[in-house]
Amino acid sequence: MNGKYLADTSVIVDLLHRGETVPIPKEAEILICAIVLGELYYGALICTRPQEQTARLKKKNFQPI
Repeated sequence: MNGKYLADTSVIVDLLHRGETVPIPKEAEILICAIVLGELYYGALICTRPQEQTARLKKKNFQPI
């Protein structure tokens, strides 16, 4: 394994909610595709606190592959 993981939306949401309790190796590089990034922003925009959630995503600085 090369230490790179392509994560889907549910994995990223779990990481955002649970943080460090998700069992992923510390040296792992988490990759996401543009569709996942779009789904994350869509979910953030339709929630009850869209400004807070979109700011949280921007802070993470996800870069799609």
